[in-house]
Amino acid sequence: MSIESATMAIATARQQPVRERFWTLKRFTVPIIVVVALAALLIWLSSIQLDSIEERTLNWTYITLRVGEHLSLTVVASALVAVLAIPTGILLSRTRSRALRGTILGIANVGQATPAVGVVILLAIVWQTGYTTALVALVIYAFLPVLRNTMIGLQQVDANVRESARGMGMTPNQVLLRIELPLAQPVILAGLRTSLVFCVGVATIATFINAGGLGDMIVNGLKLQRFPVLIVGAVLVACIALLIDWIAGLAEDLLKPKGI
Repeated sequence: MSIESATMAIATARQQPVRERFWTLKRFTVPIIVVVALAALLIWLSSIQLDSIEERTLNWTYITLRVGEHLSLTVVASALVAVLAIPTGILLSRTRSRALRGTILGIANVGQATPAVGVVILLAIVWQTGYTTALVALVIYAFLPVLRNTMIGLQQVDANVRESARGMGMTPNQVLLRIELPLAQPVILAGLRTSLVFCVGVATIATFINAGGLGDMIVNGLKLQRFPVLIVGAVLVACIALLIDWIAGLAEDLLKPKGI
């Protein structure tokens, strides 16, 4: 081994622990921030005097129910988006029909371009109020990022890689499942991550159509001028958004194909 090679090897070995410490710190920063924020919120609540209206809202039973409703809307809507948008993106990346591609992308763009509260209220007027309507509105609003990222991820796969796979005797479906989707996976997961965060934020509006969620606390705090209720609802929504984005980021790192 030459002196230059030995020097580079030593430098790389020294940098490795630094990188590991950096990624460890980065991985646990968000949970630490959330824990500190929730602890500070709890300490603040215990230091102030709550009136009877605030006590009926700021209790574990009520808060747990609202958090459960919010998480249910977010997770179920994101799962439906994944089930619907990823196959649609695969279809559009395969079709040669510009009319079909333009029509579906146009519909998805309408859902994204329309203000979230407009989508929720419009569906409630046309259809009904409640959990199902809020779920459909969330799916419509969060559909585009996953659809677009699926198409972009598949289009970015090198044509030479596809040709090599076909030259090895793989069928088109095998090329898709074994080559294209694994290579497009980071981009698709980034779209799902964006969709999850969208759903957390938009789920707060579900309260306007009687679908529950932490939006109940925020709206009630504003209407009744009970700022502790408002602050607790807002902090919980922010913490949920941070945690879900953090979990999605971990999933991206764990599921990313080796070598990418």
